Amino acid sequence: MHSHFEQIADGLADAGFAVVDNFLTEAEVDAILDTDIFREGIVNFKKAGIGKESQLQINEAIRGDYIRWIEKNEAPQPARVYMDRLKDLCEYLNQSLFLSLKDYEIHFTIYPAGSYYKRHLDQFKKDDHRKLSVICYLNKEWKDHQGGQLRMHLSDRPIDFLPLSGRLVCFRSDQIEHEVLPATRERLSLTGWMLDQLVDVRI
Repeated sequence: MHSHFEQIADGLADAGFAVVDNFLTEAEVDAILDTDIFREGIVNFKKAGIGKESQLQINEAIRGDYIRWIEKNEAPQPARVYMDRLKDLCEYLNQSLFLSLKDYEIHFTIYPAGSYYKRHLDQFKKDDHRKLSVICYLNKEWKDHQGGQLRMHLSDRPIDFLPLSGRLVCFRSDQIEHEVLPATRERLSLTGWMLDQLVDVRI
């Protein structure tokens, strides 16, 4: 895992983003997909909105995903494996890149077939505590023609990444605009952010 951490740190330092495969093993992905949360499907998820707290709005013309926040004390064990790895990554990035990351927040994410998220930045205009965006994909046997790419809009060009099982994407929340392209099948991930402050408990 140290090599993955090193690759992520190098990518963030050089380009503001990094992509590593097999951040979660196939067995670890299978265990997460087998939790009650994912087996019960979208019924226990909430429609994702735009903005923060009192400014939150639902706008399906901009984003069509459903989310369920993970509270650390109540997370199923397979999800805790990922959370522990993310905590270790935070510590590694603090040491290697001299960041001041203090915590992270994560939610389970489901994009129904055909849904998308238009181009945006993850850092809020009035809240700059999100420093790094971190997405780990849970999609078994994903094919190119199924779509669902994460498109990053870099300064010189856009670049696409398929949501392959176990793949982790990490990028600067304040710098890289991105979007989620429509897919022909349901698209699953663990989506989160590394913060420079402690997270309040979400309800």
